[in-house]
Amino acid sequence: MVLQHHERLDGSGYPHGISGDQIMLEARILSVADVVEAMSSHRPYRPGLGIDAALDEIVKWRGKQYDPEVVDACVKLFKEQNYVISQ
Repeated sequence: MVLQHHERLDGSGYPHGISGDQIMLEARILSVADVVEAMSSHRPYRPGLGIDAALDEIVKWRGKQYDPEVVDACVKLFKEQNYVISQ
């Protein structure tokens, strides 16, 4: 799961360039969670970009880089928690 979490649905990821169902479901979930966490959190080299920017990014790449069902579930969870989402 950890090895595959940088793979992308369209095969553009790494380390092996696998795509679609070749990527474990757990890795597809971790991939989306990792992007949301990384973009929304403060880093030593940049301030956090916020939840809205992170969710916009996964929606932008939904079905291309990120599993559409995983993206939909993630966005739904944030909406259910009443986070402000600019979509």
